[in-house]
Amino acid sequence: MAKTKKQPRPKAATPKGFRDYFGSEVTQRTQMLQQIAHVYHQYGFDALESSAVETVEALGKFLPDVDRPNEGVFAWQEFDEGGNGDWMALRYDLTAPLARVYAQHRNDLPTPYRRYAMGPVWRNEKPGPGRYRQFYQCDADTVGTASMAADAEICAMLSDTLETVGIPRGDYLVRVNNRKVMNGVLEVMGLGDDQAARDNVLRTIDKFDKVGEVGVRELLTKGRLDASGAFIDGVGLSDDQAEPVIAFLTSKAADAAGTLANLRAAVGASKVGADGINELEQIGELLAAGGYGSDRIEIDPSVVRGLGYYTGPVYEAELTFEIFDEKGRKRQFGSVSGGGRYDDLVKRFTGQEVPATGVSIGVDRLLAALREKGRIQAIETGPVVVTVMDRDRMADYQAMVAELRNAGIRAEVYLGNPKNFGNQLKYADKRNSPIAVIEGGSEKEAGVIQIKDLILGAKIAESATLEEWKERPSQFEVPRSELVAKVREILDGQG
Repeated sequence: MAKTKKQPRPKAATPKGFRDYFGSEVTQRTQMLQQIAHVYHQYGFDALESSAVETVEALGKFLPDVDRPNEGVFAWQEFDEGGNGDWMALRYDLTAPLARVYAQHRNDLPTPYRRYAMGPVWRNEKPGPGRYRQFYQCDADTVGTASMAADAEICAMLSDTLETVGIPRGDYLVRVNNRKVMNGVLEVMGLGDDQAARDNVLRTIDKFDKVGEVGVRELLTKGRLDASGAFIDGVGLSDDQAEPVIAFLTSKAADAAGTLANLRAAVGASKVGADGINELEQIGELLAAGGYGSDRIEIDPSVVRGLGYYTGPVYEAELTFEIFDEKGRKRQFGSVSGGGRYDDLVKRFTGQEVPATGVSIGVDRLLAALREKGRIQAIETGPVVVTVMDRDRMADYQAMVAELRNAGIRAEVYLGNPKNFGNQLKYADKRNSPIAVIEGGSEKEAGVIQIKDLILGAKIAESATLEEWKERPSQFEVPRSELVAKVREILDGQG
């Protein structure tokens, strides 16, 4: 009889494009999201938690990776005897589900509807360094009003959010543009209803931050050589046709009034372009009335990302402080948030245009920025560890951690094998614990405990002389009744 083939063990490896998040990372993200939620709540936005799974039909097709399976989403077909089950997909953002929720529940929701949502999204994209297929987003949107006050409010809230989580004024800038102004430019260029040509121009404009004014001009006309020496075909416009685009991209002046004047020149007699400039002017006036100056929020026509998606105002939060990249070169940190007005999304479900505007914060990028600024620790402090000297007195040790926890101090009893005391201290070090509490039989009889300052002990061990070690002991004997007071004193000193 043939032997049954042994099933190979599964490979313990994270799926390609995904990653695991451990203790401190999860805690830091949770704390930051709580801060953001507090700001959103203050502005009157309500929380919404929708399903991570939507029908493919409801999600629509808005991802750029059309060459990927299912156009960039993780999708599958529900089982059905006739093979006609619904196609389902993991959500790729938090905006498409909002459109479905609003269309489905609009009779029960207030108008305008103001909601915020936080959670993971999934994209079937080609992974790369720092580019994962699962990541967190944090969105806030207002659905059901065409007022520019909603857009101004989103920009103000974004500014307040960045300062609340720890990005100081001067280290960020919220920049605002308008798709309608770009539409006016396209109209002046004489492209008419040639959607393919319009899309080519928008894609070229999106490269402005990489190739600059000269590069965009070349790509709009005859083409250019890239850094590798390869020739990239241009859109094929004439120099005269390309000029309004260049005027639009370079219209930023010393103040908002100058920028708006330059934009008016760029759009010429286009009505839609003039409408977009008027909207930018309204947003500027509303923000100024709320005390938001150009040091926090400014009109900037060079904001071009998302112009193909949004229908009106577009905004982006950029962190302006410098960091060093992986090659040791200085560069600005860059964008951590983007958003704008999208008046066509709900229309897919209802047939009626429903105005909406919103913003999305890249949670992982914002966390990375806070670490760069030293606003959060890269390694989180662990719990106070109560060691076990006598396993028969576990109740005594549990009483100690209960006292510490009731006083608001994070603490745990060592639950491994207590036979080797050195392993208990190694465990505390691995947990990055600040303090170890020790009570053996002799301490129990004397009514005292030993409290070991692990942070100070590590510092002394690194560089202190014997004399310094004697003068700065890292272990203290205190009455058992002073457990909480002494632990708190040490923690305050470490902080």
